[in-house]
Amino acid sequence: MDLSLIQKDILITLISLYHQHSHPVKGEEIAEVIRRNPGTVRNQMQALKAIGLVDGIPGPKGGYNPTARAYRELNLGLSEGEYDVPIYRDGEVVKGVRVVEIAFTTLCHPDICQASVRVIGSVRAFEIGDNITIGPTPVNKLLIRGEVYGKDEISQTLLISTYEMISLPKKQIRHYMSAPLITLKATDTLSDAIRLFTINHIHGAPVMDDGVLSGIVTMSDIAKAIGDHVLLGETVSSIMTPDVVKAPSHVQLFEVIRQFKEREIGRLVVMDGDLPVGILTQSDIIRQFPTL
Repeated sequence: MDLSLIQKDILITLISLYHQHSHPVKGEEIAEVIRRNPGTVRNQMQALKAIGLVDGIPGPKGGYNPTARAYRELNLGLSEGEYDVPIYRDGEVVKGVRVVEIAFTTLCHPDICQASVRVIGSVRAFEIGDNITIGPTPVNKLLIRGEVYGKDEISQTLLISTYEMISLPKKQIRHYMSAPLITLKATDTLSDAIRLFTINHIHGAPVMDDGVLSGIVTMSDIAKAIGDHVLLGETVSSIMTPDVVKAPSHVQLFEVIRQFKEREIGRLVVMDGDLPVGILTQSDIIRQFPTL
């Protein structure tokens, strides 16, 4: 079956959006991704429906679903558990597009490292000069950053000049955390905390109250308290942050890195069940990236 370029574009975008949202996809959603007129997309959908590549779902929550024949027509597998490799532009994920193949076209050149990136979705969403980030990939957790210098709409391929590749650490955070955990008691004073931080060369510690994690205190908290004329004899429980950012010890490091940026934190407490067992700081993470 010979599909036109726009029909392939629409069908690939439909499949990508369907996998992303798991519900019927409206023609307007497809039109927005591929930057086409919604009327044009609706007309093409009728043609695709007539040849058995899409199913129309009526009703306010309706739209279109791809058929099994559509997957066969585009040589796309229906494998279970397929990992979704996202692609970002300027830090924002590009909806309706995911990466399925990366091929490096130059590796040995001292100044150039280029790659072709095949996607499911429409390459119309990208412009020459866009800065993109791909990944992490499923096996080696590879993160690739580069600039788009070309695109092939027939094969849905982006051509990029890469300027950074990082293989994110894959071990669980218990391998990177600082342990044994140094803690404060809720009844300790600010003076006690300063002494503990100085002796152990740390900048923060969890606060325990009868064996239960109740908060965290940092050197910044103490400095702010002193600036607000809080006496050094006050207890740390009076200035601690009760909302402690925590993560299970079995979580992989790359999964928690984003939390440091999004929540603007310098450390998180590593938990083994309900028991705090270590602390992970920005410094612990940076040590895993010697090139940064």
